[in-house]
Amino acid sequence: MSYAIIGFGKIGHALARAFARKGIEVAVATTRDPASFAADAAAIGPTIIPTTVAEAVKADVIFLAVRFESHPEVAKALPDWSGKTVVDAMNTQAPLEDLGGLPSSAFVARTFTGASVVKGFNHLVAAVLDQDPAVHGGRRVVFLASDDDGGAAGKIGALAQQLGFAPIQLGGLSEGGLLVHGRGKTWGHLIFKDLIAFGR
Repeated sequence: MSYAIIGFGKIGHALARAFARKGIEVAVATTRDPASFAADAAAIGPTIIPTTVAEAVKADVIFLAVRFESHPEVAKALPDWSGKTVVDAMNTQAPLEDLGGLPSSAFVARTFTGASVVKGFNHLVAAVLDQDPAVHGGRRVVFLASDDDGGAAGKIGALAQQLGFAPIQLGGLSEGGLLVHGRGKTWGHLIFKDLIAFGR
């Protein structure tokens, strides 16, 4: 299984550190030349590989850590996203009417044609996501939601466990997933909640 993070701002850095803590290789990409952020990647760890977006989208699992309004440009990197799992770690304050009344991740799923989209890792602020998820004898919780019938949320849940987190499955994007979606000026009830699971 290969992994990539597209977007190397605060969330992208935090996700990269999660991979680096476990020694798991992950590509990181932005619209910039990889040489321009190679030093930042190297400072996180040797398993963080700077690359181009065109190369990053060859990974099996791709984390979206760009600004929400930038995701349609990322989607253009492939004509068909079938076989890919896309983890939507973005948040938006776009009103629902601008998204056709859809939860933001359902909107993203329409953009990434054929992909298995999982909402996840977005409810923690970057400074918290950046920390070791092993805290106070427990593990920091990450919430996951997906409409995929092929087990994409379970696959990302297994990855979350490998990274040291405690995954909680919320169901579909239009049901439990709304709990972690930004919706205009109204945020889902689980956004920015820093929860710890014990004995899991």
